[in-house]
Amino acid sequence: MFFLTTSFVFSQKENKDFFVDANYFYGTILRHNKDISHLVKAHPDGFILGFNRKTYGNERWQQEYNYPVWGFSFVHQNANYDVLGQNYGLYGHFNFYFLKRNLFFRIGQGIAYNTNPFDLETNFKNNAYGSHLLSSTYLLLNYSKKNLFKNFGVQAGIALVHYSNGNFKAPNSSTNAFTLNVGVQYAFADETSEYISDSLPKKISEPIKYNFVLRGGLNESDYLNLGQHPFFVVSAFADKRLTYKSTLQFGADFFYLPFLKKEIEYLSIAFPSSDVEGDEDFKRVGIFAGHELHINKLAVVSQIGYYVYYPYDFEGRTYFRVGLKYYLTDKLFSAITLKSHGAKVEGVEFGVGIRI
Repeated sequence: MFFLTTSFVFSQKENKDFFVDANYFYGTILRHNKDISHLVKAHPDGFILGFNRKTYGNERWQQEYNYPVWGFSFVHQNANYDVLGQNYGLYGHFNFYFLKRNLFFRIGQGIAYNTNPFDLETNFKNNAYGSHLLSSTYLLLNYSKKNLFKNFGVQAGIALVHYSNGNFKAPNSSTNAFTLNVGVQYAFADETSEYISDSLPKKISEPIKYNFVLRGGLNESDYLNLGQHPFFVVSAFADKRLTYKSTLQFGADFFYLPFLKKEIEYLSIAFPSSDVEGDEDFKRVGIFAGHELHINKLAVVSQIGYYVYYPYDFEGRTYFRVGLKYYLTDKLFSAITLKSHGAKVEGVEFGVGIRI
């Protein structure tokens, strides 16, 4: 998100309307997984600081999304329970506006640092965070009133803050904090620019395109001390762009997952009474359908898949993939996606691809 939003900085020098906001939040950690029940001991609180830049329709995507705001934010969350420690995160974010721009929805994606992750000897209870560095997403829905007193305004609403290391290192049960927030905002200058509203074409004529993607990363079995292992995914799919915002996809994935090989070997030896023989194949093949939501050169990816080759039972035959793509050119793109089975994350995938 840092590189994506930085690219917008250099492409939009024609207006300079900035504002900052600060929110205090207080809430509860949701029991999304029974494995973290022992961690729900107190109410987390913290603050969100945001630096924001307005858009006015100089590019089509700004008009299509009702002139969103983009920026950077910092989030501090104190779980108020020493086992979980404290989290400090940096994010890139977008604000999308509704109800005459009084209501906004923010989505932020970034990286957080946890002060007290799992340690087998000193902090074995923290099965939520297996590492200091965590992937983090936060969602913010706020009603705001600008310029109530000079350039100061107020805002309040709800927020959801998620932390996970994407199974990069076990354990990784993750946390989701549902919170209430209240805050203030300050505009550096009076709003002088006017919103541009052009007559935009409603249809996009584009043939079916074919995509090939290579993804990879590191992950680890839920069974401790089996080590981190690289994994690779090869994907091929066709897509059809229906509108300026939406593209539909259908394709197939081939998964090469050495962490499953290690898990299969371990279970066959440690639990001889289990159904695992030890010679099960650790590779998989799946088919999927998906959607891309385009925001300029950025696209939000969501896919649902089903394993058609499934020799070893691990978390069920249905899988999900969500994440971000960035189109470097019309044909080349990069991607960061999260693959999961329901609420159970398997890994963070870093990918490059071609669309022809």
